[in-house]
Amino acid sequence: MTSDVLRIEDRERVRTLVFNRPEAANAFNETLYLAVADALTKAATDDQISVVLLTGTGRTFTAGTDLKEMADIARAHAAGEPVGDAGKGFTTLMDVLVDFPKPLVAAVNGTGVGLGLTILAHCDLVLLAEGARLLAPFTTMGVAPEAGSSYLLPLRMGHQRAALALLAGEWITAEEAVASGLALRTCPPDTLLDTAHELARQIAAKPLRSLLATKRLITEAHRDGVRRAMERESAAFDALLRDASAADNVLSRLD
Repeated sequence: MTSDVLRIEDRERVRTLVFNRPEAANAFNETLYLAVADALTKAATDDQISVVLLTGTGRTFTAGTDLKEMADIARAHAAGEPVGDAGKGFTTLMDVLVDFPKPLVAAVNGTGVGLGLTILAHCDLVLLAEGARLLAPFTTMGVAPEAGSSYLLPLRMGHQRAALALLAGEWITAEEAVASGLALRTCPPDTLLDTAHELARQIAAKPLRSLLATKRLITEAHRDGVRRAMERESAAFDALLRDASAADNVLSRLD
């Protein structure tokens, strides 16, 4: 159950998904988007899996969307060229995340940028390694927020802290993420994954039907709001990508 870009381990009713593109700081290309979406889809209907745990390989959680692929899409938009299924992986993963019926835990082992931050708002519990940092680089790149973050981050962090993160693009330390309510606690890096897995195992030991009902009750009130936010974000993102300078703005993040 392992691919080149995603390592998968099932143990004690917990499925661990490890983002595995260390040469690209675990950035999400189309292949990784679709691999994670597929693994979550299968976990959702597997009665032997009660909890899914997300983490990254090496010292980075994930650098977010692969910027080279994103710049290619921006160039096509600016030129008025059809982009076909480009970017479909992101949409596929978002659809799965919003509807994912089981508890989702994140063990943030290092830097999380873009999706490395916004995916955490879809997780039920988040643990961060001491020294981990998070960044929403969207205004720096000249684009719009993603993954329902314009709705979920104010909900999780409060309006002021979310606005600072999304508008100013300031780094969020692990301690600030905990203080804001985005994360539960920090752990020493060498014990993070074991601590997160033990928490996931404790949850997974509960009756699955009860976990499903409880997760549904926690998330159902906000699901429509998240979907509407993603629709607005997608429209704004597409409009901004049509700007002739969009590709350069995106690629500037590689420097």
